[in-house]
Amino acid sequence: NQFKTFTGGPLDTNAYFLESSAGNILFDAPEGAAEHFAGEKVDWLLLTHGHFDHTADAAAIQRRHGCQVAYHPDTSSMTTDRNFFRRLGFELEIEPFAADRLLEECDACEMAGQKMRILLVPGHCPGSLCFYFPDRLELIGGDVLFREGVGRWDLPGGDGPLLFTGIQKKLFSLDPRTVVFPGHGPTTTIGHEVAQIRMWEADIFFA
Repeated sequence: NQFKTFTGGPLDTNAYFLESSAGNILFDAPEGAAEHFAGEKVDWLLLTHGHFDHTADAAAIQRRHGCQVAYHPDTSSMTTDRNFFRRLGFELEIEPFAADRLLEECDACEMAGQKMRILLVPGHCPGSLCFYFPDRLELIGGDVLFREGVGRWDLPGGDGPLLFTGIQKKLFSLDPRTVVFPGHGPTTTIGHEVAQIRMWEADIFFA
């Protein structure tokens, strides 16, 4: 099955829906996702990280579908505290919700009949997770890696060196044919992004 993509909210945030005979998984919940997927059955909502643009409709989806919500423990403060972002100076708030399951990094997991690896790659945001499907050569990347770019690290909790190290060690070591489904923008591949980095390094070296 192919991922069904929805892009919503003021930051054009991507959500991805995967149907399976053992249960359906929705990755991330931007504004508008609850209405868009109202006609689907969501069994699992997996969050790549806790930034508001990825979680805006999570409470509504959890309430509508009675689905299991799962994310990394470092995400909890962002989803359970209505005023978390307001205290950081952002004029916004989300409807609070809690996880049914907390996810840690895992080399071989199975959810809704899907075999996956869960990769912890913080730096853009504490608790940022990527979901890798080795049999499909597909990666739900959140805001870690974009097409010819990476997630910003200047927000509270961001750490540029940590982000770059995680990408290098955990993502660039994947099969280069792996298709990356990012939190914003179009898809890319691991091979394309590795080549971009090498070209950038060569430009610097030979400048």
